[in-house]
Amino acid sequence: MTKTALQKGSKKLLNAWAFYDWANSVYSLVISSAIFPIYYGALFRVAGIEKVSVLGGEIARAPLISYVTSLAFVFIAIITPLISGIADYLGNKKVFMKFFCYLGGVSCIGLYWFTIENIYIGLLCYFLGLVGFWVSFAINNSYLPDVAYPEQQDRISAKGFSMGYIGSVILLIINLIMVMFPGIFGITSDAGEGAEMLAMKYSFVSVGIWWILFSQYTFYHLPKGYKKEGVRTNVILNGFRELKSVWDQLKEQPKLKRYLGAFFVYSMAVQTVMLIATYFGEEEIAWGSADERTMGLIISILVIQLVAIAGATFTAMASKKYGNINTLMVINILWILICIYAYYLQTPFNFYIAAGCVGLVMGGIQALSRSTYSKFLPDTTDTTSFFSFYDVAEKIGIIIGTFLYGFIAQTTGNMRNSIVFLGIFFVAGVFLLSRVRKLRS
Repeated sequence: MTKTALQKGSKKLLNAWAFYDWANSVYSLVISSAIFPIYYGALFRVAGIEKVSVLGGEIARAPLISYVTSLAFVFIAIITPLISGIADYLGNKKVFMKFFCYLGGVSCIGLYWFTIENIYIGLLCYFLGLVGFWVSFAINNSYLPDVAYPEQQDRISAKGFSMGYIGSVILLIINLIMVMFPGIFGITSDAGEGAEMLAMKYSFVSVGIWWILFSQYTFYHLPKGYKKEGVRTNVILNGFRELKSVWDQLKEQPKLKRYLGAFFVYSMAVQTVMLIATYFGEEEIAWGSADERTMGLIISILVIQLVAIAGATFTAMASKKYGNINTLMVINILWILICIYAYYLQTPFNFYIAAGCVGLVMGGIQALSRSTYSKFLPDTTDTTSFFSFYDVAEKIGIIIGTFLYGFIAQTTGNMRNSIVFLGIFFVAGVFLLSRVRKLRS
């Protein structure tokens, strides 16, 4: 029996699209933000070392993970347009979305074997997890104008992020109970490895299973994709040609071009904050004992996620009343204030306050940035190429942001100095967004 395709704008199709945030956001929370950074820091602390030999050189743990992250995003920035070009001509972008979803999920499971002795295997799994998450997420973003009409996009984009926060918090709470009370789950010390560390490794496995399992609802309802008309030649390099085509079209879309410039700058800072916040808190805040550090960091992440649910919803409401660009400008100003406050953080209480402020603006700026871009697109069915351009711009920004963060931390010996350049990017973001607002169309 052939499944009937859902109509664009239908409630079931919109919910299926948004549900992928529920499926994959556990990666961004548990792996990128919460459990893995804590596990990574504890791994070095238990071994009594701060540096590790990689490719014949000594490198501190914080810059190491920052550089691996930058390298992963270099790969993501290269492969995204390749995938875009192939999917665009074959009309099967859902197949590629599935592949990278499963790659990311399996890589999360592979983090179970992340140890200092297996540092290369562990870093490879971390690398591939990032690739799987961001490429599948980029493809899902490209579906937004395919499944939702312009007047629906702000709301459903915010709903997606909210569902992601709720789902990821549920799994994080389960993981938190697992880490703090491993005996309840029958987890005991094994071969010299503490039960708490072992529970964290099981958390990585749970993320992979959750991600793969819940994505099936999205995959069942999303359309296969639009097939590009005409002769299909040079399919492999077509994605880069499509990026150039989008760049050429931007000359006739001044508002979209200015918006992309602003997005590139402030997103560079937003994504860097999201990727390094827990590493910063783990190293720079005076937590006291190891247990207090673990509990404090996870509570901070929970605060961010819970507040972000309200933040994403409130931002969607504000954008409806005051306009997308005005709302984004205000959010960037709030980020500047957060960076100033973060530079002076010392105590766990200060970190909790910062976490709440970050949560308030984090979800809002992500959801609104995605839907604003979708609204500014010209009338076209070639949404994959335009969103590929959007995602490549975002990834290049992350490459620059994470590399600079690691470089400044490495050369100055202080992660706090890296906060300064993040604030500068948000200042530039406000200025560039003001230039978008000046254009009528």
